[in-house]
Amino acid sequence: RARVLLQQLPPQDCDERYCPDLAEEEKRQLRAFSARRRREALGQGLACPVPGPCHGCPCRKCGRRLNKGDLGISASRLENHFWHPSCFSCHFCHQPLVDLIYFQQDGRIYCGRHHAELFRPRCASCDQLIFMEECIEAEGRRWHLEHFCCLECEVPLRGQRYVMRSGQPCCSGCFESLFAEPCQACGDIIGADSEEATHQGLHWHARAACFCCSLCRKPLWGQPLSCRHGLLFCSESCSLGQDASSTTSSSDSSDSAFASAPSPDS
Repeated sequence: RARVLLQQLPPQDCDERYCPDLAEEEKRQLRAFSARRRREALGQGLACPVPGPCHGCPCRKCGRRLNKGDLGISASRLENHFWHPSCFSCHFCHQPLVDLIYFQQDGRIYCGRHHAELFRPRCASCDQLIFMEECIEAEGRRWHLEHFCCLECEVPLRGQRYVMRSGQPCCSGCFESLFAEPCQACGDIIGADSEEATHQGLHWHARAACFCCSLCRKPLWGQPLSCRHGLLFCSESCSLGQDASSTTSSSDSSDSAFASAPSPDS
């Protein structure tokens, strides 16, 4: 429960003591931001029986009726409106907010985390709001300038090549030494700067010399293909030709179906 509350209402969004590395100007902006939110948007949802004058009123979220005496949730900042207890939740993450702090914006209720993110970006590394004029945006997320670093060696990556790994940036060197896969055809590592094709959990360089039919060498980029025992084929006849030339042949019905090559990860 404590973890859920910390997720819904991050203390670093309203108290500079949880942000020791902020510059003085950033601290000033955080104090002003927090005070404005408390003054304009902060409230608490309270459970109470629906009063007689509100008999038959629609739930603010789902629209179903709430009758006199039903348990409903009232919000101090949205008077004359009621919610079913299960409907009183954050508009973004849908976490329940009954008897908890909420924030309202344009008639919708939010947990503290997602209300703050309506106005300020959040650093994907330190989880603090960003009050600097500049930040780094990559893969739909944002970072403080100094926090956009390799997840392994922590080298700064601003202006550098990187690869996303588990949602965090990784420098080319660490990626190639720790995470890169060998090409099924040539055996060389598929580097961060190389295009990659994958099929059935196996990996190839996307170039024609590697990602091609094992018998006739036809390039297979974007073409129908089949895979047997780690070998690619452009057609059933090529796969049968390989079987005919092999001294030991075994069939795998799961590999015999043809499928379009998936889009490569790069």
